[in-house]
Amino acid sequence: MKQMKYKKQIQLIAAIVTLIVFPVITFYLMEAYTHNPFEEVRPWAQFFNILLFELLAWIFVSVTGKIQSGLRIELVTAMIYGIANAYVVRFRTNPIVPWDIFSWKTAASVASNYDFKPDIRMIVVTLAFLGMIVLLQFVKTGMPKFQLWKRLIPAGACCIVLVLFVNLLQDEDFQTGHRLYPFLFTPAFMTQVNGVAVTFAMDLAYMTVEKPAGYDAVKEQALLESYAGQEDDTDSSEKKEELPNIIVVMNESFSDLNVLGDFTTNEDYMPYLHSLQNGAENTVTGYLNVSVCGGNTANTEFEFLTGNSMAFLPQGSIPYQQYITKELPALPAYLASLGYETVATHPYYADGWDRDKVYPLLGFSESIFKDQYWGAGYVRKYVSDNSCVDKIIELYEKKEEGTPLFVFNVTMQNHGGYSDTYDNFTPDITVEGVESTPLSQYLSLVRLSDQALEKLISYFEEADEKTIVVFFGDHQPNDTVAAPILNLNGMTTKTLTEDQLKLRYEVPYVIWANYDIDAESGKDTSANYLAADVLHYAGISENAYGSYLLELQQNYPVISAMRVLTKDGLDTNSSSLKQELKDYQSLQYYQLFDWKKE
Repeated sequence: MKQMKYKKQIQLIAAIVTLIVFPVITFYLMEAYTHNPFEEVRPWAQFFNILLFELLAWIFVSVTGKIQSGLRIELVTAMIYGIANAYVVRFRTNPIVPWDIFSWKTAASVASNYDFKPDIRMIVVTLAFLGMIVLLQFVKTGMPKFQLWKRLIPAGACCIVLVLFVNLLQDEDFQTGHRLYPFLFTPAFMTQVNGVAVTFAMDLAYMTVEKPAGYDAVKEQALLESYAGQEDDTDSSEKKEELPNIIVVMNESFSDLNVLGDFTTNEDYMPYLHSLQNGAENTVTGYLNVSVCGGNTANTEFEFLTGNSMAFLPQGSIPYQQYITKELPALPAYLASLGYETVATHPYYADGWDRDKVYPLLGFSESIFKDQYWGAGYVRKYVSDNSCVDKIIELYEKKEEGTPLFVFNVTMQNHGGYSDTYDNFTPDITVEGVESTPLSQYLSLVRLSDQALEKLISYFEEADEKTIVVFFGDHQPNDTVAAPILNLNGMTTKTLTEDQLKLRYEVPYVIWANYDIDAESGKDTSANYLAADVLHYAGISENAYGSYLLELQQNYPVISAMRVLTKDGLDTNSSSLKQELKDYQSLQYYQLFDWKKE
C-alpha cells in the first residue's frame, strides 16, 4: 500500500516537472531554428515567451486530458512553425507575421523555385524536437481522467489568462518597462530580441488599423478639397490628344547592390541604366526608398499606385489582401477619368496578392496575366522581361488612336530563389573575390532586365506619340544574395546598424520621356511620391491627393516604413515624427477606409 502511494507521488512529481520543463525546452528549440536564444533574446522576453508556452501547454493538456498528448501537440506545432519560419527568413529575410496567412496562396505558387534543402542547424533542432516527442512516451504521469466539460473549465481559465497576457504584451508602457523591442519596421531584429511567440503576440495588435488620434473624416475631406485644382476649360478631346502615354515597369527584385558597398564584376551588370544615371536627356534618375526587402512586392505596388505609405500600416501587412475591399482613389482611376486606357499586366497567376480583385478596384479597365502571354519566352521558370516588353509594345500598337495609354507592368523574371540550375539560363556575371551562385545568378538576371529596359526605351524613341517610361525595382533580393556584398565591405546581415539597414531598402528608378522634360539625376525619393512625380514631369495636373503629396515632399523628400528624410537632412523614421506627419497619416486613413466614390 505504501509502495503504491510512493509510486503515485513520484508520478505526480513527474507530471508536474514534465508539464513545466517541456514548454521551456520547446521555446528554446523553436528559437534555435534561426538563432541562439540564450544570447539574443532579452531576459524579460525569454521569461514572457516561456509563460506563453506554459499557458498553451496547459490549454492543450486540459482539452486532451493527457499530459503526453497535450505536450505533443505543442511540440509538433512549434516544430512545424519553427521550420516554416526558418525558411521564410531564408527566402525573404523577415520572419512570419500574423497576416502572412493571407499570403499563403502566393507563397505556394512560387515555392518550387526555392531551395528547401535543410541546413545542419535545422536538422539538429528537428532531431531534438523528435527526441522530445519520443521521450514523452516514457513519462508516466498517472493523471486522473475527467469528463470533457470538467477539463474545459481549466482550459477556459487558461485561455482567459492567455488573452489578458497578450493584451499586456501589447501595452506600450509594459513594453518599455520590460525592454521589449516595439518597432515593427525592423521585424527581423524585433523577433531576434523578443522571441517568436512574444513578437507574434505583439503583432496581433496590428491586424487592424486604428484611427489616428483626433481623426475626423469631415476634416480630412475638407483638407483634401483644399488641394483640388481649378477645372480646365480646354476642350476634353483636345486635352486627351495632348496627354502622353505612360508606361510603368515595376521590375521584380531589380536593384543596384552597389548601394551596399563597393564590389567589382567581370562586366557591368546594368550598363544601360548606369548610362541613364549619367545625365541622359529628358531623364530623371535617383534612388527609390521602398518599404519592403526580399519580398512582399505588392506593398511597393500599393505605395506607387495609391500614394499611400506603409509607414502608417503594420510592417509586414499586405494592404492588397487586408484593406482594399472597395474602390479606392488611385493613379489608374485618376488617369481613367482623364480619358486614359488603363491596363495592368503581370506574367504570373491572377490571384497572386489578390491582384485580380484589387486591380479593378484601383481603376484598371483591363488586367492581363500569365495565361494571356501567348508564345512568351522564359528565363528559368518565369516569363522573361523581354517578353514583357513585347507585351507592352503590343498593347501600344493595338490601342485606339488618339487615346492615351497607361500600362502598369509588374515583371516576374527575377523572382527568387537563385540557387537552382536551368537549361535555359546560364549566369555570366561574377564578382571578384566571391564564389556565390545566388549572387552570380541574381546579377546576371539584372543584366537581362537592363537589356529589356534598353529595348523598351529604344522602341519608344521612334514612336510618334508622346510617351513617358517609368522603371523601378520593387525591392532588393533576400539576404542570401546580399550577404557576400555586405561581407566584402565588413558588414553582416545580422549586425547592420540602423543606417546600414536603410540601404537594403533602396532601388534605382528612371523617368524617361521621348519629348522634352526637365532632366534631373540623383533625385532620391520614395515609392509613395513617385506617381505624383511622374504626373508632374508629364505635365499632367495632379489630383488633390497628388498635389498634397508634392507639397509634403518639399519638407519630407522620403517617407517609407524604414525611413523618413527631412529637407534639413534629418534621417529618422515615422515613429519619431508622428506629430509632424499626422496630417498625412490621417489623410491616408481617409483615402483607404472612409473615402466614398461620388
